[in-house]
Amino acid sequence: MAAEIEEQPLALSRLLDRGLEPIRAIADQIREFDPQMVLLCGRGTSDHAALYFKYLLEIKQQIPVGLVSPSTLTSYNAQPKLARVLWVTVSQSGGSPDLVDATAAARSCGALTVAVSNASDSPLAAVAELNVEIMAGPEKAVAATKSYTSQLLALYLLADAWAGGDASVAKTLPLFAQQVIDAKGGARIASRYRFVEKIVITARGYAYPTAREGALKLIETCYLSAHPFSSADLMHGPLAMIDHSHPVIAIAPEGIGGELIQPVLDRLADQDADIVVIGSSAHASGAADLIELPVGIPEEISPIVQIIPLQQLAQVMAVARGYDPDAPRGLLKVTETH
Repeated sequence: MAAEIEEQPLALSRLLDRGLEPIRAIADQIREFDPQMVLLCGRGTSDHAALYFKYLLEIKQQIPVGLVSPSTLTSYNAQPKLARVLWVTVSQSGGSPDLVDATAAARSCGALTVAVSNASDSPLAAVAELNVEIMAGPEKAVAATKSYTSQLLALYLLADAWAGGDASVAKTLPLFAQQVIDAKGGARIASRYRFVEKIVITARGYAYPTAREGALKLIETCYLSAHPFSSADLMHGPLAMIDHSHPVIAIAPEGIGGELIQPVLDRLADQDADIVVIGSSAHASGAADLIELPVGIPEEISPIVQIIPLQQLAQVMAVARGYDPDAPRGLLKVTETH
């Protein structure tokens, strides 16, 4: 896992160098199809990448986007009318039967189907009409790291190309990722949480998928109870459980997401919460610690680097707690759900 975290700048560079033109060709076909709605399908880490894509499309394309329940098609045999619908399935391995079967069913119902995966020869790629290969390279650790950030970049490039962009904003990502890796912010705070059994991770906007993915990394490698919340949802009840013994990691980047979370950070500080902020120093006044991200990362691509400290935290803390983050108990690299 540690090695694959370190490989992320290289994986991002490879996707920018070799994957951009194929993604633009797929965007052209999507534009010609002219979908009136987008449905996204994924599980686990890939579901968090799909959620990021939802934010991108709703903002950049101003088109309705939904996250689907695969079982409605695979187990309940629903046959929705999907003409003029773009169906995008995100999967690291492309091998989970429910994702493959749901995509095949969506295609039979009239949707234009796209697979986004790290395996161009997977069962998912075989049933989808269009395939986006994320080019992350082999990933041996069970906990996804470089495949997640490569998924995010591939989805950003697809959304940007669909909107007629030139991908120029993304060109700095490998450098920003390297800077965050070298800073080792997540590793630095690992000792802070070594004996913690419960933690809340919160964010808003583009950063919300980061909160969900960061929580999953801590759950699967460190076996603790990590709760991801939109900071808006945190105010609707869960805020009551927060005190100094219930730590909070807040993702507060530059941009609208950081502005939206600031009132919640103020409320948390009033409750004497132990807060670590990942993001901009502008939002760290009430925090016990700050993992500052490089200045100037556009908010829409910030999730691709802001997850890295949480990956580092999970890996280092798992080892400190005596666990093997490469092989979490009860988990396999390819998860087969039906």
